[in-house]
Amino acid sequence: MKRYCLALDLKDDPQLIAEYEQHHQAVWPEIKQSITGSGIVNMEIYRIMNRLFMIMEVNDTFSFEQKAAADAANPKVQEWEQLMWKYQQALPVAKPGEKWLMMDKIFSL
Repeated sequence: MKRYCLALDLKDDPQLIAEYEQHHQAVWPEIKQSITGSGIVNMEIYRIMNRLFMIMEVNDTFSFEQKAAADAANPKVQEWEQLMWKYQQALPVAKPGEKWLMMDKIFSL
């Protein structure tokens, strides 16, 4: 099983951050299905201030390209992503259109 770690920022507004967290207490079933159906076995999101950190554990069938294509073709995922973008902002180093950015592993015990 592979593990990927990604980062993204939220808009630095306490009310928006609270709303974002509320949405993640009740993630839509279609979104959960799109996640698990893509080969993601476990996903966790952590927050400090307005910085988000996502850990994804995936099986051998997972592909970022296939997940992106499936998401682009899924109206409910597009609706969720549009809603989430109300709260999110790209990292300063992100290219136009990039959201979650892959983090480099620098240590392992």
